[in-house]
Amino acid sequence: MAVASHCSVNTPSSVLPLLTSTFSKPLFSIVPLSSRTHKRSHIISSVAEDREVVPVSEDRGARLHELEGLSPSKVDTDVARDSDRVTFTSSTINAIIVLGFGTFVVTKLLTIDHDYWHGWTLYEILRYAPEHNWIAYEQALKANPVLAKMAISGVVYSIGDWIAQCYEGKPIFEFDRTRLFRSGLVGFTLHGSLSHYYYQLCEALFPFKEWWVVPAKVAFDQTVWAAIWNSIYFVVLGLLRLEPLTNIYAELKSTFLPMLTAGWKLWPFAHLITYGVVPVEQRLLWVDCVELIWVTILSTYSNEKSEARISEAVSETSSSASNQNSKE
Repeated sequence: MAVASHCSVNTPSSVLPLLTSTFSKPLFSIVPLSSRTHKRSHIISSVAEDREVVPVSEDRGARLHELEGLSPSKVDTDVARDSDRVTFTSSTINAIIVLGFGTFVVTKLLTIDHDYWHGWTLYEILRYAPEHNWIAYEQALKANPVLAKMAISGVVYSIGDWIAQCYEGKPIFEFDRTRLFRSGLVGFTLHGSLSHYYYQLCEALFPFKEWWVVPAKVAFDQTVWAAIWNSIYFVVLGLLRLEPLTNIYAELKSTFLPMLTAGWKLWPFAHLITYGVVPVEQRLLWVDCVELIWVTILSTYSNEKSEARISEAVSETSSSASNQNSKE
C-alpha cells in the first residue's frame, strides 16, 4: 500500500492520460471474417477488370454459329442425299448389265447361223430364227451336254431371282446384284449338272414302259429328288452368304416341309409332261422353263429370313448405339 501510494504520488499528472489510452487498446486488432471476404472479392474483381478481353474472330464465330445451328433434320437430309446418290449409281450399273445382256442374247438369237441376219422382216424372224436356234441347241447338247445344261440353268436361276426381287417390291433396276449372282452360280454349278445325271438315273431306276411309270417317276421326283435339291439350294446359298451353320440348319428345318408341299402344287402337273412327253436330253430345257416360276418361290423363301435377320441386327445395333449416346 505504501508503494502504491508512493507511485500515485510521484507519477506526473500529464503521463496518466497517455498510459491509460495505451493500455486500454488491445495489442492485436481482430478483423471480422465477413470484412476480410469482402476485401478479397473486391481485389479479385479489380484484377478481373484489369484483364484484357480477347474478342472472337468473325470466321470462328460464324463457324460456331454454323455448328450450333446444325439440326438433326439437316444431318438426315445429307444422309438421304448420299443414299439417293448411291442408289442411282447402283441402278445405273444394273441397267447397263441388263441392257447389255439382253442385247447380247437378242443378237445371238438373230444371228445363230453366223452367216445370215434374221431381222430384216418379221417373217424372217418368226420363220427362221426359232428353227436355227433349236438346231444350234441340239448341236451344243451333242458336243457338250453338261455344259450346255449348266449354262441354261445359270441363266434361268439368275432371271428367277431377279423376278423374285421385283416381286418382293424392289424396282426393276434396283436389284441386289450379289444375291442374283449367288442364285445364278448355284444354278450354273449345281442344278444343270446334277439334273443331267438325275434324269439319267431316273430312267435307269424305272426302265419300264407301262402306264404307271410316269406317276411313279413324278412321285419319286417330288419326294426324294425335291427334298435333296431344295436342301442343296438352301445350304449352298447360306454358305455363299457366309452364314453360320446353325442359322442355315435352322432355316432349312423351318422351311423344308413348306417348300416341299409348295412344290406339290406346281411340279406334279409339269412333270406329267416332263416324264410323259419330253425326251431325256430335252427334259432340263422344259424343266428350266418352269423353273422361272419355281426359282422365284425358292429365292423368296431362302432370302426373306436372312434379310429379316440382317435388318433386325442393324436395328438392334442402331438402337443400342443411340441408347449409349443418350447415356453419355
